Amino acid sequence: MTTTTDAVPVRPSRTVEKARPSAVSRLAARAGGGLTQVLLILVALFWLMPTLGLLISSLREGSDIAGSGWWTVFGAPARLTVDNYAELLGNGAITESLLTTLLITVPSTVLVVVIGSLAGYAFAWLDFPGRDGWFLLVVGLLVVPVQVALLPVAKLFNSLGIFQTTAGVVVFHTAFGLPFAVFLLRNFFAEIPRELLEAARLDGAGEVRLFTRVVLPLGGPAIASLGIFQFLWVWNDMLVALIFADSGSPPVTVALQQQVRQFGNNIDVLAPGAFVSMVIPLVVFFAFQQQFVTGVMAGAVK
Repeated sequence: MTTTTDAVPVRPSRTVEKARPSAVSRLAARAGGGLTQVLLILVALFWLMPTLGLLISSLREGSDIAGSGWWTVFGAPARLTVDNYAELLGNGAITESLLTTLLITVPSTVLVVVIGSLAGYAFAWLDFPGRDGWFLLVVGLLVVPVQVALLPVAKLFNSLGIFQTTAGVVVFHTAFGLPFAVFLLRNFFAEIPRELLEAARLDGAGEVRLFTRVVLPLGGPAIASLGIFQFLWVWNDMLVALIFADSGSPPVTVALQQQVRQFGNNIDVLAPGAFVSMVIPLVVFFAFQQQFVTGVMAGAVK
């Protein structure tokens, strides 16, 4: 017995074509991209305007600064002069304060990077009693405000004989920079593949060689980012320097504040001094810009 089945008509399949964007949508996309670029350029110019104003003011005479705004220089650019910077170099208080700032900033940055790298490696790859508890304590120190510690640390430094000294400021900045340094570098070092470290150990590398030959090169971007942050924070600090630094040889932030308080009309010295104090951290930032961006991108993809 044969069973006859009705043929079911099969509809031909249609290829779904992706709709092409119309000319209007393409024009709107291009206009939107161009508008975004214009807005970003305007924001950048607006952000840089105070820096430009400070630069121009540092190249103007004191009478011109007091008589008109910095933007009027575009009508008479010939009145710009570098005499203010010559006078700045002859101002012993400002030049000595720049040297003091370097003596504070460089050791504070180096100590934080070195100690933070060693501690970050220990918390990431070494087993010792209470490791997690100590790391939680370090993380908890991140929330301690600097203002809370000013009075007790001042009493401690006074008893140790380092109050209002350059060494005391370096110790303060190092102590308060270490929690963030350890937290940042420990998390970065922990992302290094364990197999890579085990292979180095099988080749006979000890902990010191493992740290210097494997971990430090791989952690270069994070270390560079930490160094930039620490350098900028210490260089631009005024609160700690105002309390703990030597009043006879203050950093540049305090020296400029004292110049304003004592000689409020010497803007021809204050403007170049403020610009020089701002340019140095900018040079440091752009010098390590590539490592900084690499560190940020590496942290973003992990």
